Amino acid sequence: MQPISDMNALNNANVADCRCTGLTSFAFPRARSSTGESVEYIQDANKKWYVFRITYGKAKQVSDFLIHEGTYSYLAMVWKDVSKDGKRRRVKMPFLNLLFVYLTESDADYYVRQSSESRYITYYYNHFARDKFGKNPPLTVQGEDLRSLIIVTSLDDEHVMEVELSKCRFETDDLVLVTDGPFQGICGRVARVARQKRVVIHIQGLDSVITTAYIPTYCLEKL
Repeated sequence: MQPISDMNALNNANVADCRCTGLTSFAFPRARSSTGESVEYIQDANKKWYVFRITYGKAKQVSDFLIHEGTYSYLAMVWKDVSKDGKRRRVKMPFLNLLFVYLTESDADYYVRQSSESRYITYYYNHFARDKFGKNPPLTVQGEDLRSLIIVTSLDDEHVMEVELSKCRFETDDLVLVTDGPFQGICGRVARVARQKRVVIHIQGLDSVITTAYIPTYCLEKL
């Protein structure tokens, strides 16, 4: 099953230059639920990208609920190996059981604490920051940082991987831009993962990352 995004929306999208020297008109995909409702991403100064942790097996249900409510959300799906009854197969599963949701602070709090689906939703907290009360605040993500994750998880490539950050052998701290091939427009850092050179998309605050498939050096531009 495809993630909630409209896969065709990315095919001809202009990808943002992650050097921030003039963003082009990257088109976030239209969010669609399994019952046909859709919500278009529209920038709003009062909203942020919140990261919700969803109870196992409930991510699609919660995503459908939010879209039906008129809320833009993105469910990133990745291929994983699953063993059952002694047999191994590859299935698509939500990345870390997370849902990225574009909300105001008050709406985010409502969905986590009071909505009909709140029993399945918790905040993913930023363990690298403290609020004025000395507590970890809910993790929020910049739209620019989410673009590469959306692109790579929308490609439906079985070689895209979810990997623990600690297992990535980064070559340098430099950011690179993929300039050619199916991953064109993605920004990240180069690392050796599964004995191959890949570009790693890391959202600050998460312990796991998404990697592209193998990318040759000539397709990379240092930023």
